[in-house]
Amino acid sequence: MGSKKNPIWRVVVADGRSPRDGRSIETIGHYNPQTQPSTIVIDHERLDHWIALGAQPTNTVKKLMRAKDNPQVVEPEPAPVPQATPPREPEPGVAAEPEAAGEPEPDAEPEAAVEPEAAPEGESGEKPA
Repeated sequence: MGSKKNPIWRVVVADGRSPRDGRSIETIGHYNPQTQPSTIVIDHERLDHWIALGAQPTNTVKKLMRAKDNPQVVEPEPAPVPQATPPREPEPGVAAEPEAAGEPEPDAEPEAAVEPEAAPEGESGEKPA
């Protein structure tokens, strides 16, 4: 259903082994997010029948069922954005252990040290000895 830039979705019963856009067993409703408020039509009698037979609703259909039961919920909530956790501060009185990937151990020598380039004799300002 729907067309380009006009999304309208069907709520269908389908075999889990069939492809996503494959043949469906039965259409039990539809969802149109473009109306204000969104139009959600679900045949609850058929939905209950299929659930009693062992059908498992997808997360999207569960959200539509909740929105249909509670008309104040119009739009599904967006997925939470994962945020990076800040590094932990070491506890006072506890020595911090060096990390394997981060800082080298204090006893270990650095792998490679960068030495400053030697300036040519005329530019350094010193006379050669």
